[in-house]
Amino acid sequence: MHNRLSRIIKPKSGRCVMLAVDHGYFGNVPGQLKCFGDLNPLFEHADALMLTRGMLRSCVSPDNDIPIVLRVSAGASMLKELSNEDINVTIEDAIRLNVSAITCSIFIGGEFEKNSLMNLSKLVNWGQEYGIPTLAVTAVGREMVRDDRYLGMASRMAAEMGATFVKTYYCENFENVTSICPVPVVIAGGKKVEERDALQMAKDAIEKGAVGVDMGRNIFQSDSPIGMIKAVRAIVHENASVDEAYNIYQNGPKGL
Repeated sequence: MHNRLSRIIKPKSGRCVMLAVDHGYFGNVPGQLKCFGDLNPLFEHADALMLTRGMLRSCVSPDNDIPIVLRVSAGASMLKELSNEDINVTIEDAIRLNVSAITCSIFIGGEFEKNSLMNLSKLVNWGQEYGIPTLAVTAVGREMVRDDRYLGMASRMAAEMGATFVKTYYCENFENVTSICPVPVVIAGGKKVEERDALQMAKDAIEKGAVGVDMGRNIFQSDSPIGMIKAVRAIVHENASVDEAYNIYQNGPKGL
């Protein structure tokens, strides 16, 4: 388990840059993410790739040695109640795919909160049996406030349930989230914002205790995806300033 986790969270820096491309599993296919086979140039700049097994088999070459964080939960589209999820991938298939971690969402305060927590428990049990880290994603429903009290509670609950690391949203007073969560925390990139704003969010999150970011739309929907992921890496792994990182983004190639 430690070996698999060290493929994602790099021991040299103790941090990670994950590329999130699992949006399509519940019907959210934003902008350029029609099929991410064209995103392969980004993979060499990411520490890990978060996606579903269908897209892994269809769009990622088996010759690519990028660590995989595999989403194994599904059950509803964005047109329905998203918290109504089950585990849809067997641990045997995850092992067959040679993944470095398995992940599902938990919906604290959602209609199917208990079911999502039991999904996480199943993954934790599988992970302990086979030595595979579990990432818990603190999904936030439309009615939930994304503040430090809620996100801190959700992240702490994930850790209490046995998650190896947690993905959550950045918020004001984010140090109140990381300070009560005893496992590593990565932040979600969230919706597309201006590049400097995304870099500022990454910088603030790292300074307030996050070990990394899991960005998708703020990278692959940028006008310079390569420049943007390099800029994020500079902040996460090299402690670059926002100005330094923004300069890296500006000097990046347009398009992929």
